[in-house]
Amino acid sequence: MDHNLEGRIRELAYKIWTAQGCIHGQADQHWLAAEREILAASTAALAVNGDRQQKRRVRARSNSTKVHAK
Repeated sequence: MDHNLEGRIRELAYKIWTAQGCIHGQADQHWLAAEREILAASTAALAVNGDRQQKRRVRARSNSTKVHAK
């Protein structure tokens, strides 16, 4: 696992733990909740960026088609 990703998950898991009253014995649940949240946000960001890149490619193709059509 990427150390940066692991650190982000660790920090969020700690915040979840403290928000829930610092109850011991639930580290796995806190870690998995943090992991889900961070990975869902990352996946959503990748999807948005992928859509933007796809639109740019389509736009670039349509512009090049117009140039060749003349």
